Amino acid sequence: MDDWLTVAARRLPEHPAVEAPDGSVSYAELDLQADRVARRLAGLGVEQGGRVATTLSPSTDFCALLHAVLRIGAALVPLNTRLSADEQRAQAAAVRADVIVDRPLDGMEAEIKPRRDLDPDAIHTVVFTSGTEGKPKPVELTVGNQDASAAASATALGVASGDRWLCALPLFHVAGLGILVRCARNGTTAVLHDRFEPAAAAAALADDGVSLVSLVPTQLRRLRNVGLLHAPHLRVLLLGGGPIPPDLVEWARDAGLPVRCTYGMTETASQIAVTAPWGSAATPLPGVELEIGEERQILVRGPMVSPGAVGDDGWLHTGDRGHIDHHGRLHVEGRIKELIVTGGEKVGPAAVEAVVVEHPSIADAGVAGTPDPEWGEAVTAFVVERTPVSDYDLLAFCRQRLAGYQVPKRVVRVESLPRNAAGKLLRAQLGNEKPAPRDLG
Repeated sequence: MDDWLTVAARRLPEHPAVEAPDGSVSYAELDLQADRVARRLAGLGVEQGGRVATTLSPSTDFCALLHAVLRIGAALVPLNTRLSADEQRAQAAAVRADVIVDRPLDGMEAEIKPRRDLDPDAIHTVVFTSGTEGKPKPVELTVGNQDASAAASATALGVASGDRWLCALPLFHVAGLGILVRCARNGTTAVLHDRFEPAAAAAALADDGVSLVSLVPTQLRRLRNVGLLHAPHLRVLLLGGGPIPPDLVEWARDAGLPVRCTYGMTETASQIAVTAPWGSAATPLPGVELEIGEERQILVRGPMVSPGAVGDDGWLHTGDRGHIDHHGRLHVEGRIKELIVTGGEKVGPAAVEAVVVEHPSIADAGVAGTPDPEWGEAVTAFVVERTPVSDYDLLAFCRQRLAGYQVPKRVVRVESLPRNAAGKLLRAQLGNEKPAPRDLG
């Protein structure tokens, strides 16, 4: 398989490849940068089959590194930049990374000839995601997975030569990383923001020629709150990553924003089904096979599915529930798993419970997601107090031990928690006939 960047640099040398906080580069410039970084990685001892972890922020340097690792036959491991340094090192060690790149590389360049072809079966990226208990697990995505995903997305969404895809999603998430792959493969422009700032994103959509953008529902709601009503060049607004409130889609339709709800996951290199504008039923992307298994679980098969995620029956078991209508369209009904999806982030309730119950004033705790117009679901802690504790103190305690998106947004004080005879928490019963939660802000 031809290297995507090489092809783009040959066809469109002066075309903008990336616009980022640290500057802009054409495809010809990015091609040269990737070669330099590849030689510097080789100078650090990284070889074919190696793994390069990184905590680089969204930047031209990140993009050069993404392509450089391919040119020495290695794989990129984007680490969660919200984790502590110790947690990042633990993740890197778990996948046996040869090096952690935390700043733009300089120094010695080895005398190697960067490769210009891609092995479809080689590992392209290792992306961490949450497991059923919220513990991050590495998912290996091959070059073939990424290529099939990008090709299917291009067929479903179309490609225009002047496309500019705004990415305000973290690059350690598959949705953000996938934008870089798609743009390189299509020879279009990736517009990177360091983080999601509603005013900056609204300005880019209104005045920066952005034609595609990927958002989670919380981000779109915040764009609505800052008064976004004008996106003259936008032809696709992909919305996914969690429950999508119907009122948000209705507002987008009234505002003329071309929202297309999308369904996907890390194990499938991002999206596998997408709706028509403002629709609720998703059509599978080309090459995607869907089946409904036991408990109405959605099963997936196709060239974009990570080989390591496929079960013995040949299918990826998503843990999500849904059905397929007589038109072959997918309706996602909810999650079989207990994960909470809040603002596009997945939170394992057991991990939050373990921290909350560590507080000396808490005798018992259960965590669940409750409906929230801002976050889709709010992480809610149901607690049995040993001694009185203020919301502020409990929240501060959690913030010291959890990532920001894991910290409870609400606390409900209860006399006891629902448990079965074996002592297992009956999570689905949390909140039944309980006082209204108090918003911690």
